[in-house]
Amino acid sequence: MNFQQLRIIHETVRQNYNLTEAANALFTSQSGVSKHIKDLEDELGIELFVRKGRRLLGLTDPGKELVEIVERILLDAKNVKRLAEQFSNKDQGRLTIATTHTQARYALPSVVTRFKKAFPNVHLILHQSSPGEIVSMLLDGVADIGIATEALESVVELASFPYYSWHHAVIVPPGHPLESAHPLTLEAIAEFPVITYHEGFTGRSGIDETFAKAGIVLDIAMSALDADVIKTYVELGLGVGLVASMAFNPVRDTQLHLLDSSHLFQKNTTNISVRRGHYLRGYAYRFIELCLPSLTEAAIRSGVKPEVDVELDD
Repeated sequence: MNFQQLRIIHETVRQNYNLTEAANALFTSQSGVSKHIKDLEDELGIELFVRKGRRLLGLTDPGKELVEIVERILLDAKNVKRLAEQFSNKDQGRLTIATTHTQARYALPSVVTRFKKAFPNVHLILHQSSPGEIVSMLLDGVADIGIATEALESVVELASFPYYSWHHAVIVPPGHPLESAHPLTLEAIAEFPVITYHEGFTGRSGIDETFAKAGIVLDIAMSALDADVIKTYVELGLGVGLVASMAFNPVRDTQLHLLDSSHLFQKNTTNISVRRGHYLRGYAYRFIELCLPSLTEAAIRSGVKPEVDVELDD
């Protein structure tokens, strides 16, 4: 058994059992991939994959258990390298943050500024992705830290910590009829076309749930992935905007008015997440602490440490 065989098992599953794609990802041949899989199966004396002819259709029961072990081994192999880098180049390296546009645009600028002043030699990569993509990047080890409102908290392989809470806000152009609605109601909002986030982004499910519970069907005129786009079309008078409250800046958004709507919508919580067992460099813990001082390295480590599920022989 060797690391190349383990990498091939991992990549084959990752590529949905497509041996050609697995070979391309590992810069080897399909025949080489097939041979490594067969050699490992012969060595272990079990079949790892369900087959139909030469095609792989899925994992056998022992294959499923093996893949979990393989994931841990490959993760720890990466951790060994990160550990060496931590002590050889303490304040140099790379930190990858996967987050949504809303967080990158409105929540993180001050954090990133302070981080870069403290660690000028760390290459900071800010990936703007969907919540589902953020989960995948964390699980695959592509990202060190994930920050989003959706998807993260429900993934058991991730340790998630509440970052901050926020509400949705209603924005309209100056002179809009809703400015005279006191108090503002869901029924009043629903009388106009609405421009808000696309499904799966920035608490959109909470918006839908709020109106559904009230028995109100919204006229969603447009949906977008980020608040800047939403605000642009609200300024043009194409609809009432429903955005994250932190996305409104009275100094910059002079062509929009923010209406008091905190009583209408449920609280949303943005989470900071890391993969359990993923080794973080010292500056990664510092980035998290800059986001929220109470999230110290000790607090993160206690949430990240994987459960021990292996009994050692006496």
